[in-house]
Amino acid sequence: METTDAFTGLRCTDCETLFDAAETPGRCPDCGGILDPEYDYDALDVTPETFSGEGRGLWRYESLLPFPESVAVTLDEGNTPLVEAPNLAEELGVGQMYIKDEGRNPTGTFKDRGQAMAVTAAAQHDAETIALATAGNAGQAASAYAANAGMDSETFIPTRASFINKAMINVHGGEMTVVEGRIGDAGAAYDDAIADHPEWHSVKTFVTPYRHEGKKTMLYETVEQLDWELPDHVVYPTGGGVGLVGMHKAATELRELGLTDDLPAMWAAQSEGCAPIVKAFESGADEHEPWEQPDTICGGIEIPDPGASPLILDALEESGGGAVATPDEEILEAALTVAQKEGVEMGVTCSAATSGAQKLAQEGEFGEDDTVVLLNTGAGSKDADVIRSHLMSKGI
Repeated sequence: METTDAFTGLRCTDCETLFDAAETPGRCPDCGGILDPEYDYDALDVTPETFSGEGRGLWRYESLLPFPESVAVTLDEGNTPLVEAPNLAEELGVGQMYIKDEGRNPTGTFKDRGQAMAVTAAAQHDAETIALATAGNAGQAASAYAANAGMDSETFIPTRASFINKAMINVHGGEMTVVEGRIGDAGAAYDDAIADHPEWHSVKTFVTPYRHEGKKTMLYETVEQLDWELPDHVVYPTGGGVGLVGMHKAATELRELGLTDDLPAMWAAQSEGCAPIVKAFESGADEHEPWEQPDTICGGIEIPDPGASPLILDALEESGGGAVATPDEEILEAALTVAQKEGVEMGVTCSAATSGAQKLAQEGEFGEDDTVVLLNTGAGSKDADVIRSHLMSKGI
């Protein structure tokens, strides 16, 4: 396995044992905990100039990643724009508002960052087939990156996933099992299948140690695009929370390396129809309780049982942020607001960040001079029919 110089292995977030990455492709072999890539930060001598260079996407941060660019499975992911949103800033009464537009990635979502890293790891383990359960977008990304690496892919996806995701998994040559029901049902089918196929390499959320590692680069890019100034707040549409955990880790790394001196407040935005993180945070719990009857139009964040909730809740607490839930009607309306006032096409799921920020502003969580970044984790074209149907329901 070819790794970067500072990468020292995979640390279990539960039992804290450090493992050799070459020997451990998934969860902790001792306790089943989530593994997190670890680095020797003292061995690094980095400055903002270390990461300069156009055209390299997220791989320009390779000194803070497990694998070097030379072995990357890449489709030129990353380098997504940070779009200023002055009309939203005025509406919310903040100094500056930005939208980190992850819809500009190769398959249209931030999932490309995670799968670039996870499939690179699979290639380093000489995998022939990758597998995952997904609400949709991660499956499309996984099939694209598997094709690029010359691998097969097996995706387990619920019936409610969008036609675009299902179609493009097939277009990329991936095998797809459509499971009646929701993401939990797809996950159960995946568990059964992978038990029968131990040779499959999992790229499922928080089974592979590397998806959050790819997504942490969203925060690196954001800080770099703000001339190495931290935003005061980052609002993230939260289901499994992979990106939120990754970005919080990135912020702590930049502080550890002396490139910044604080942490941005991380906010988890959910739908009122499925808000296990919000409920856990508000109750002061260390871990969520599964949401019994999920009911939201936001399929990408309809995750009733997020397995990494302790990491999410820790990130919210450590950063001084929190969690917020809004109804689907407000989430859909927020997608229209962003499109019509700022010209940015936000996915329905992603618009939970906008409606969440609106609620946080109303509750006085933002200051008048604050800089707020919203994560648009996927392109509006992914579910344009849902947003247009909402528009038509208003008689427009």
